[in-house]
Amino acid sequence: MKNPIQPNYNTTQQHRKTIRHYNVPCHAHFLTFSCYQGLPLLSKDRTRNWLIESIIMAKEKYQYALWAYVIMPEHAHLLVYPLVENYNISLFLKAIKQSVARRAKHYLEKNDRTWLDKLTVKLGSREVFRFWQAGPGYDRNITSKDELLEKINYMHRNPVRRGLVLNPQEWKWSSAGWYAGEREVVLAVDKMNL
Repeated sequence: MKNPIQPNYNTTQQHRKTIRHYNVPCHAHFLTFSCYQGLPLLSKDRTRNWLIESIIMAKEKYQYALWAYVIMPEHAHLLVYPLVENYNISLFLKAIKQSVARRAKHYLEKNDRTWLDKLTVKLGSREVFRFWQAGPGYDRNITSKDELLEKINYMHRNPVRRGLVLNPQEWKWSSAGWYAGEREVVLAVDKMNL
């Protein structure tokens, strides 16, 4: 494999609904995906744990390293690195998002029909359950060490900017504690081989 951090001059940012995924070997990916209509659907430990379990499953199935993450009440950021040259970041994202959505729908069917109705939308003649905002989310190929460090810092500072904690490592639902040397975290990250 080539050097994992190389410039990619072909990467373009587009509107979230029409974003293209660039499956370039040796590029890390900064991913963002949001809950339906910006609702705080990730504010409960239950749904956050479903997301963590889905990330673990997807990274094992599709062979990705998880380098950093933060789970906010209404969105999540991941920094991942494909461990194989031939990969499809869309399949990785789909595996994570579908698993959480299925579990949420199943839970709401049994426990909270009001929220189930709020998250069910009409698309033409059919009804669709929406846990996540429609579309692929945000995917940026990371091509330099500086950009990689900037994205990790951005993620870890997210709960501080929102006023949820005073220090990044206080937010249980992020990799900031791991980077601060704590090893009893809700989701361990993988070692970076730069």
